[in-house]
Amino acid sequence: MAKQFPSLEPHHHRYIEAQHMFFTASAAPTGHVNVSPRSTDMFRILGDNAVMYLDRTGSGNETAAHLRIDPRLTIMFCALEGPPLIMRLYGKGRVIHRGSTEYAQLLAEHFDNDPPLGARQMVHLDFDLVQTSCGYGVPLFDYREERPQMDQWAQAKGEDGIEAYWREKNQVSLDGFPTGLFDSAGS
Repeated sequence: MAKQFPSLEPHHHRYIEAQHMFFTASAAPTGHVNVSPRSTDMFRILGDNAVMYLDRTGSGNETAAHLRIDPRLTIMFCALEGPPLIMRLYGKGRVIHRGSTEYAQLLAEHFDNDPPLGARQMVHLDFDLVQTSCGYGVPLFDYREERPQMDQWAQAKGEDGIEAYWREKNQVSLDGFPTGLFDSAGS
C-alpha cells in the first residue's frame, strides 16, 4: 500500500498543513538512534523538495549532533485524526545556526522575525523521496491545543538562563558527539 513520490504533490502540502505533530529520526553510524516528536507550529514547507523547522530548546540536541556526522534525516507525519495516512520525507538534513545570515533570512521570511524564546537553531531537510502508507494502525486522537510548558519554561529561564542550559545540556549528544550549537560556521 506504500506509494513513493520524488517530491511533494499539492495534496501532500495540504496533508502536512493539517497535521499538528511530526517526528524526526536521525542517527550517527554508531550509538543511539534518535526519534523526536515536534509540534508543526514551527514547521515550514520551503518547496516541493525542501522543508525546515525552527528547533526549540530540548533536554538534548541529538538531531544536530547526528547531522554533523551523517546528514541522513527522516521526517514522519502520521494522521491522528481524519483519514489514515503516514508520510515520510527521506533526505539530507543540516542545521542552520542562530546568528547566521541564512537563519536571519529564514526567520524574517517564515517567522516575521519573531522567534519564540528558546529557539536554538533551525533544521533544514532537502529530500528526494516522499513515501506514504496506509496508517491503518495509527490510533485516532483529537487535538486539543499546544502545551504551554515550553513557553512557560523559557520565560522563567530568560535568555541568559536558556543559554546556560544550552551550554550545560545541549553541546554534546547522548553518545558524546558535539552538536555544534555555538559554532556559527556550522562545522
